Amino acid sequence: MIYLQLFWAFFISNILGYGGGPPSIPLIQNEVVDHYQWMTVQEFGEMLAVGNALPSPIATKLAGYIGYQVAGVPGAVVALFATVAPTAIAMVLLMGFINLFRSAPQVKAMTQSVRPVVTVLLGTMTYQFLMGAVEGIGWMQTGILTVASYLLLETWKVHPAFVILGAMAYGFVFIG
Repeated sequence: MIYLQLFWAFFISNILGYGGGPPSIPLIQNEVVDHYQWMTVQEFGEMLAVGNALPSPIATKLAGYIGYQVAGVPGAVVALFATVAPTAIAMVLLMGFINLFRSAPQVKAMTQSVRPVVTVLLGTMTYQFLMGAVEGIGWMQTGILTVASYLLLETWKVHPAFVILGAMAYGFVFIG
């Protein structure tokens, strides 16, 4: 039963995560944290932070780690398969359809109308992570890290992996 749950959690999250890894993250979080309760929001946030510091797509890293935590190596294989195979099939079918009718106003409207939904999903997840950080390290430390991260990422264009590693070092030195 656990393998079916793992398959379904990652299948539905990734098949509906239109636009790649970031839009699927809130969907994966919903399945893993809220629906199946395999981990807490805090654990998911920590795993996501570490996963973002590593190379390769985030959805496959999440699937591999969560699948392994829930059901060992077979669980990781099931979660990875559920993440990659259905999405690849859907991509081929959807892109074939979109390319066939790409000049149609309905297709343009369809692809544009997904963006506000993805924005809300990412915003909701951001708020939950922010509140988890505040609960864990307080408003002041969260504020310092938020402002510093924003400046490093947006003003100085530092690679996200280095910002994440810097935040981890900051936590080790100043918070731990």
